[in-house]
Amino acid sequence: MLPAESRMRRHRDFAVAVRRGSRSGRTLLTGHLLVPAGEGDSPPRAGFVVSRSVGMAVVRNRVRRRLRVLVREYLSSLPGGSLLVVRAHPQAATASQADLAAELNLVMNTLVRRQAGALRR
Repeated sequence: MLPAESRMRRHRDFAVAVRRGSRSGRTLLTGHLLVPAGEGDSPPRAGFVVSRSVGMAVVRNRVRRRLRVLVREYLSSLPGGSLLVVRAHPQAATASQADLAAELNLVMNTLVRRQAGALRR
């Protein structure tokens, strides 16, 4: 489980990350990452969007828990103040944990590479 200070809860944080951050999408997941220009003093935060198209409440919560475990590994490598939004697609409901981990790895590598390039400019 993510520590309480690492969770995004406000709509405004989600909206800023989605609108101004880099986006990378795959079959199971789409990620949005916003890294602030300066090193923030707050810890990086992550939020999850798992809509009704993924399934019933039990399925959505299971997908969210599985993603939460995987994202925890990446938070320590992100700069302070970063905002990460992970959106699950309907196919994530039937995917294995290994498939989710592989797709999240691809998404995160792409997002970090894009944000690093944007910060160098």
